[in-house]
Amino acid sequence: MPQENSEISADDLATRLWQELTRAPHDRHHEWRTPILATQGIDASGPQARTVVIRHADAASWTLSIYTDARSPKCLELQSQPLAQLIFWSKRLNWQLRVSAVATVVVRGEQVEAAWERVRQSRAAADYLSTLPPGHIQAAGEPASSDSSESLSGHHLAVLSLKVSSMDWLALRQDGHRRAKLKPCGSLAWLVP
Repeated sequence: MPQENSEISADDLATRLWQELTRAPHDRHHEWRTPILATQGIDASGPQARTVVIRHADAASWTLSIYTDARSPKCLELQSQPLAQLIFWSKRLNWQLRVSAVATVVVRGEQVEAAWERVRQSRAAADYLSTLPPGHIQAAGEPASSDSSESLSGHHLAVLSLKVSSMDWLALRQDGHRRAKLKPCGSLAWLVP
């Protein structure tokens, strides 16, 4: 194990990772704003991966939040099998972060309505008002989306709340890569890159 690994405590590394994660939702150019979310597909379709947008990160509770359409396949997948992984890459830092989490799909309540209040005046609001669900197969001549009136049918916004169970951090460096696994309890294990 390189000497410098012993100089970094679990708290210091966790703090640094959460600084980046909590900055990402507020900085449109932050590379960790749009990680890859992997879930287990339904009906033997195998793993499913897609880019998502991190909307909130809470270091105190080790929780990440994502907004999505409640009718999207990822909601059904996570309700069936709540284990998920997120992959973050930062070229600026030369860091990869693989986050394992347990997901909760929140479709109503205070958390969803607070999220809707933040989204409703943006261009993204139309995505959650469409009468057509994500992945809908279009018939010939059918419009790409069909807007619904919020007052008639409401929105379809859901919040994916991801409770982080572990982080696998990899730093690519010319003088030797470093890798560590962190858990919310404060444990840190240095791994062979």
